[in-house]
Amino acid sequence: MKNINSVIVFGGSGFIGTHLIRELVRHNINVLSIDLKEPRERLENVEYRIGDVRNLKELNVTASYDVIYNFAAIHTTPGHEDIEYFDTNVFGALEVTNLARRLNCQEIVFTSSISPYGPGEDEKSEETLPAPTSAYGYSKLQAEEVHRQWYQENPERKLTIVRPAVVFGPGEGGNFTRLATMLRKGFFVYPGRKDTIKGAIYVKELLNAIEFARNHDSHYVLFNGCFSEKYTIENIVNIFIEGHFPQAKVFMVPRWCLMSIAKLCRIFNFLNIGIDPQRVLKLVQSTNIKPAWLEENRYQYKYDLKKALADWASESDFR
Repeated sequence: MKNINSVIVFGGSGFIGTHLIRELVRHNINVLSIDLKEPRERLENVEYRIGDVRNLKELNVTASYDVIYNFAAIHTTPGHEDIEYFDTNVFGALEVTNLARRLNCQEIVFTSSISPYGPGEDEKSEETLPAPTSAYGYSKLQAEEVHRQWYQENPERKLTIVRPAVVFGPGEGGNFTRLATMLRKGFFVYPGRKDTIKGAIYVKELLNAIEFARNHDSHYVLFNGCFSEKYTIENIVNIFIEGHFPQAKVFMVPRWCLMSIAKLCRIFNFLNIGIDPQRVLKLVQSTNIKPAWLEENRYQYKYDLKKALADWASESDFR
């Protein structure tokens, strides 16, 4: 990692933040990690603090920092009231950029989301006009603008914004983990279609792409973080089964039927596999994301889905 000696990571106890800090430590970079939650692990050269990104006015920081990584967010959907997304994502962005001003830190890396694009089957690149339909999507779009306003104040500043698709890997606990859990139990149920496109990226690939973007000549980069290859739900399930769960069976169930089952599962938490009506809807809505900026700048991917799942399995058996 170039031109970095010391950094602050907001959201350092989260899934992506934990992987980022491992990579920073591997490069002998000093890290201040700030999160509301206790860290998943404690590494050398890292100062861990419990702190709220929504209120940094009293944060006692005297050292100088080269980069601030803002990974703090409320993101799980469903799971929160609408106001919670704005409270953390937008006001947190205001607090982080104000802190950068106070510390005279000239570089920020911000993880946004593909949610500002809104749902739809059509392909979406960085040139696609945002059309969010959820509180989460609106909050992330507003947070992007807060960071851009900070960047535009000074020509010496550098801002990297990544809009990740589904990020998976060790410690994720999200969509791919739930899929692996179902296949481990011996089955997967397609909710009425198999051709839903799901933009995704392995967490290690995402960090590689972020580093690639922040080392670009431009002082401002916004890019989509996802694989170039388009994977459908069927592709993803087949790669899981072929490489890791050969005994698993797949079934097709009409969407209306699975929605009814999901509602019951949510009530009874059946099999503890996280089935929820809104998550079922996500399975039939494509996230057709094109990483145009990465492609145009000839980014070289280290992983495809098959290699990523193999690497994940070698570390933690999809946990």
